[in-house]
Amino acid sequence: MKKNITVEVNGESLELSVDVNKTLLEVLREDLGLTGTKKGCDKGECGACTVLLEGSPVCSCSLLAVKADGKKVMTIEGVDKEGKLHIIGEVFNEKGAIQCGFCTPGMILVTKHLLDNNPSPDIEEIKAAISGNICRCTGYMQIIEAISSLSGRLQESSQE
Repeated sequence: MKKNITVEVNGESLELSVDVNKTLLEVLREDLGLTGTKKGCDKGECGACTVLLEGSPVCSCSLLAVKADGKKVMTIEGVDKEGKLHIIGEVFNEKGAIQCGFCTPGMILVTKHLLDNNPSPDIEEIKAAISGNICRCTGYMQIIEAISSLSGRLQESSQE
């Protein structure tokens, strides 16, 4: 059974006919070709499928697409502007916070949410923010260092 929904994805308003049992992750990857959002555990536990729904991080693998009807969704593809890497991605690269890259989209999105709401988080707030995102490569120290070094810089870069 299908249902028509309207959803704004990365700033673009879309009218979609989706299977009522299809997850947001499946619609993003299979129907819209937005493969930056990764399929990891498929249980909402690893954070690889994280997107921002109405500005807050959610695991798109455990959310039915019909629940996004009338809402705004941002994927990793929506973070960069006009082909220019977002400052979060730049700093993740600089600090070695990207290794295999599988967790990176989710990590960047939770980082964006954290810094949009708390421009100067302390280490404990950073750890809490990324706690739902598993990384098997970095040991988290480079990720925490990257986020910490972004403190206050997100507002500066948005004013440029």
